[in-house]
Amino acid sequence: MIFDLLIVGGGINGCAIARDAAGRGLSVRLVEQHDLASGTSSASTKLIHGGLRYLELYEFRLVHEALAERELLLAAAPHIIWPLKFVLPHEKGLRPAWMLRLGLFLYDHLARRKRLEGSHMISLKGNALGAPLRESYTVGFTYADCWVEDSRLVVLNALDAKERGATISVGARLTRARRENGRWLATLEDGTQIEARALVNAAGPWVSQVIEDALHVRSRKHVRLVKGSHLVTRRLHDGAHAYILQNPDGRIVFAIPYEQDFTLIGTTDVPYEGAPGAVGISEAETEYLLDSINHFLRVPVTRNEIVWSYSGLRPLYDDGALNASVVTRDYAFDLDAPGGAPPALSVFGGKITTARRLAEHALDDLAPYLPPHGAAWTAGAVFPGGDMAFEEVVARLESEKPFLGARLARRLARAYGTRAGQFLKHARAMADLGRDFGCGLTEAELRHLVENEWARTADDVLWRRSKLGLHMSEDQQRALRDYMATPSPREAGRGLG
Repeated sequence: MIFDLLIVGGGINGCAIARDAAGRGLSVRLVEQHDLASGTSSASTKLIHGGLRYLELYEFRLVHEALAERELLLAAAPHIIWPLKFVLPHEKGLRPAWMLRLGLFLYDHLARRKRLEGSHMISLKGNALGAPLRESYTVGFTYADCWVEDSRLVVLNALDAKERGATISVGARLTRARRENGRWLATLEDGTQIEARALVNAAGPWVSQVIEDALHVRSRKHVRLVKGSHLVTRRLHDGAHAYILQNPDGRIVFAIPYEQDFTLIGTTDVPYEGAPGAVGISEAETEYLLDSINHFLRVPVTRNEIVWSYSGLRPLYDDGALNASVVTRDYAFDLDAPGGAPPALSVFGGKITTARRLAEHALDDLAPYLPPHGAAWTAGAVFPGGDMAFEEVVARLESEKPFLGARLARRLARAYGTRAGQFLKHARAMADLGRDFGCGLTEAELRHLVENEWARTADDVLWRRSKLGLHMSEDQQRALRDYMATPSPREAGRGLG
């Protein structure tokens, strides 16, 4: 079979392009060397936002596009995306209040806003929103953005693509590709060969490596790797709101309620010069984030309260900026199709919020090289499981499956939306779902993740398809790892090992 489009990379950009292309009637093959969202796309600050700070960099087009996408995504995936109120304390001696008011006014009006409340100036004295902060912070601002389960958004893009005809392959590393007889002939590490009329390089941090080592094409654009790290601590404040905190170095740090019991603190911006791969938080980054948060809080956060940390590499488009924190978060393409040869489109930069729009732009650029196909369609389409309001899904689960209990019903509704019924429909009691590995993770749910969401290892389940690794004990996690490493005979052929 000759595919219309071969996509290299199973992060948010690659999966968004696969979804859009498959929905237009194109034949699509996506290959990912590790797991979906195993790189940058599961290591974000998990926000769907316009990027308030980008206004200072005059990135008005990017902010406008991101704010418009925020509204579309909130409607398309209400189970994994929801509104989040931010509190911005005014720090005397940094950005003046008038500048913050002006920036928030622009943020409110750069794109049409229907579902989120606008910004307000507030007094923090005697206000629950100011309770965790030091007494010196008396004035602040509030505004709204959105939270997203980042790795689940990637999986839902891939799932929608598959249901529209795309072939998604994980654990499939591209080793080389060459143009031959008017098409791309690509070879995977296991020797599999794939023919395609066009190729998209959406490999994220590996984008330049794929260009140089696999495609052997020339590019005038370059990726700039910047490491971003986050801390997860015990819950630091009551309420569902988050804080955006200004640092003296001009950067900002978020403190966001996370997984009911925790607070997410991030992020850093550290230039990274090594080869792309797994990264971890440094001692300096830990100190930076603790110092940043403790500058604002009445009760200091200590190292003893850190329960987890994670880091990722942002594959930013290198625009020549000297400071990593001001490198553009916009995206750029490099289209290589000399003399009408089969095209290779490489994607640099981008962010979770704008991935849907990036996909539309990518297919616009590739359209002259592809067979006739449908028009753009994703702006009004919901993601799998997003066809009902979140609270309605919770109410239905609690009514139809009372044995789940309120906490588990909400977790399953958050993860799967209306698709939770796919593995719950025949259950009349928890025992019908099989073994419980902890926190309500049952064999039925695990089977669903393996058969429908490409999960292959315990880490795929614990840290990407969910964040149950934060809640399950070491013994529970070990039992899950043992189970997934030794599949039953019925499952042995389906990739559980």
